[in-house]
Amino acid sequence: MTTNAAWVLVVEDDTFVNKAYQTKFAFEEIPAQFALDGESALAMLREAGSKLPAVVLLDLMMPGMNGFEVLEQMKGSPKWKNIPVIILSNLGQEEDKERGMKLGAVEYLVKADTKIADIVAKVNTYRNA
Repeated sequence: MTTNAAWVLVVEDDTFVNKAYQTKFAFEEIPAQFALDGESALAMLREAGSKLPAVVLLDLMMPGMNGFEVLEQMKGSPKWKNIPVIILSNLGQEEDKERGMKLGAVEYLVKADTKIADIVAKVNTYRNA
């Protein structure tokens, strides 16, 4: 990150969805970094040092480490536990939502039911907090 502005970490394995977020965040002038899987996301957090993201958008269904595992690791880390995590998944079952919230997510959004403009609004709520 070359900027001091509050940035967003997007953890999403779907390249099409990532491209949509990249385009929208660039348009809205929201600095963002993108990880295609859980392992990459945790590596980015480690590399971020003291310039941690203001918020993390986290998909659940990913190859390798899934989003629940990433969330558990984040909330188990003294350095990362206070970063707000918004789950953005197509898993819409009540059990999945409950599990995500119990693990420490601040919001659980179902991709199919959520417009990208609403995602940007949520991101900005946490970036500007």
